[in-house]
Amino acid sequence: MKLIVLAAGQGTRLRPLTDNQPKCMVPFLGKPIINYIVETAEISGINDIVIVDGYKKDVLEKHLPGRKIKFFANTEYENTNMVYTLFCALPELNDDIIISYADIIYSPDVLKKLLADTSCFSVVVDTKWRELWSMRMENPLLDAETMKIDGEGFIYELGKKPKCYDDIQGQYIGLIKIKKDFLQMVIEHYQNLDRTSIYDGKNFDNMYMTSFLQSIADNIKRPKAVFIEGGWLEIDSAEDLQAYKAASDFSALL
Repeated sequence: MKLIVLAAGQGTRLRPLTDNQPKCMVPFLGKPIINYIVETAEISGINDIVIVDGYKKDVLEKHLPGRKIKFFANTEYENTNMVYTLFCALPELNDDIIISYADIIYSPDVLKKLLADTSCFSVVVDTKWRELWSMRMENPLLDAETMKIDGEGFIYELGKKPKCYDDIQGQYIGLIKIKKDFLQMVIEHYQNLDRTSIYDGKNFDNMYMTSFLQSIADNIKRPKAVFIEGGWLEIDSAEDLQAYKAASDFSALL
């Protein structure tokens, strides 16, 4: 099993904390986000770790000494998005993989639950997402995205703008598992996509990960939902950090 961390972005909503360092190195409880991700992987038995960086890459690559981490660079990080970043590590997409966003912190229990799932294609879904979103903003419906799951636990819609809370059976947290055999189909699907098309309002290079997952669900196979009830955080903005600090015991959020 291999962990691929997508860490190319600039983290503009976290400025000035990201003026001189990548988003994944913003500290939470005195420790950079990336440290949590790497340590959780190691606790869970994953030692093959790949980080795709971009913005302030030199700062990140000097971090985490003593660990055998492979780095790939998205040199077009200013003009691209998550899916493009993932495929910058194409030579490493040759095993069972976990794909992780770099602005999330999740407990070992969350990762172990994903690892225990036997599906060839699975996505972590938080069913108690409203507790976290309500802490971060006044109206969670304005920020949340759709998540629709069939009776067998497979996701058939995600990443759209919801009309009501009934459209949200959980929230995608930015953690995906794809097994090796199915991964080859995913790679071929990406390579065969129309590069001149628009995907949920974005061009090919700026495609959202949820748009890509939706395309896989529509054309190849629906991802299996791996349900959790909290145990993770997203640190997307300075307001998120303030909200967590305002909690009575924000260390217990994990």
